[in-house]
Amino acid sequence: MKTLEVTGLSVFRSGKALLMDLSFTLNEGDWLAIVGPNGAGKSTLMKALCGEWQAEGSIRLDGRSLASMSPRERSREIGLMDQTAFGQFAFTVEEVVRMGRYPYRRGLLHVGDPGEDEAVARALTQTGLTALKDRSVLTLSGGERQRVALAQTLCQHPPLLLLDEPVNHLDLSYQQSLYRLADEWRRVPGQAVVTVLHDLSAARRFATHALLLCGGRALAFGPAADALTDSALQAAWGVDVAGWIREMCGVWK
Repeated sequence: MKTLEVTGLSVFRSGKALLMDLSFTLNEGDWLAIVGPNGAGKSTLMKALCGEWQAEGSIRLDGRSLASMSPRERSREIGLMDQTAFGQFAFTVEEVVRMGRYPYRRGLLHVGDPGEDEAVARALTQTGLTALKDRSVLTLSGGERQRVALAQTLCQHPPLLLLDEPVNHLDLSYQQSLYRLADEWRRVPGQAVVTVLHDLSAARRFATHALLLCGGRALAFGPAADALTDSALQAAWGVDVAGWIREMCGVWK
């Protein structure tokens, strides 16, 4: 992935506008944090970016329209971490992670690609799940299931990695690991990361760019420090967000 270009993007569901006229560009090496209050359209944007939800406007990856790609082609280029992908079926952790290699399988017999076993083992190691690989996902905690969903997406190895609220339910140690992993991911040539984050401090600390949404529209986009200003955050939430963060962080001095 060299360039993701989003132009005039709008999403309507049941006659309601969820996103209106969004435009931004993402280049390889970028980490875009999508932030905003509840109902701002963050998850809707993620679903539109991977082609899961139909949208008006244009989404182009390296100059090619996302709409012109087959589902398999899109899955090789863009991966969205889906926490509900394995539902209530008693798959093992390894089986769920291995599903991430589906875009690379060939033919009616779904022959695996040569790098499948290595990709699965690497994803399990990256997410600390190797010891749990034979466990049923139905026996896992919320945080462990979150890590399985992440491992499945990492196993898919898409140039554009989409993570929707990836640190939900995660212990602090795994939150730290995830942020570092995402930072390493976007530094690989040809790769980039998009995350929906509620932690504004993490967005400022790790993301190269930020998109601030409110009511389905963009209030700010640009380098994270420039987009997430005190005034922009107050406009989105209606309260002194930056002041509150500083007050809360002050107890650790």
